[in-house]
Amino acid sequence: MQFLLEKTKKNLMGRLFGFVGLVAALAVGMYIYSKQIQSTSAIAGANNPKAAVNITGVRTDLMSIAQAERGYFATENKYASLDELISSHAITITRQRPPYAYEVETGSGGFRVVATRTSDDGSGMPAQLSVDQNMEFNESQ
Repeated sequence: MQFLLEKTKKNLMGRLFGFVGLVAALAVGMYIYSKQIQSTSAIAGANNPKAAVNITGVRTDLMSIAQAERGYFATENKYASLDELISSHAITITRQRPPYAYEVETGSGGFRVVATRTSDDGSGMPAQLSVDQNMEFNESQ
């Protein structure tokens, strides 16, 4: 009988330590997740969730336009203006995503897709975001 009590006690302690370990691991994971969410919003330059979503959408649009530029260059051996990309149906993006408007700057050596903020809503969003032919993003306040 004593043997069974000790064995049960050891099983119970093992399970308890396992449960405590699981709770600790979840707490650490939630802490890391919350810090990543905060840093993602800070990197995006946004002070509120709506601004962070807008900037994410703008970055996605810039990436799509840049990929369309690369594809256009591969077939036509030249870079296209934003109007050419839209008229050739290489992209389905409009010229703006408020509060940003898009433009494409082309040259013989590459291109740069620029999103410029058209209004200042006090959200802390960058004044300008851009991506170049190397798919490198830049921001300016």
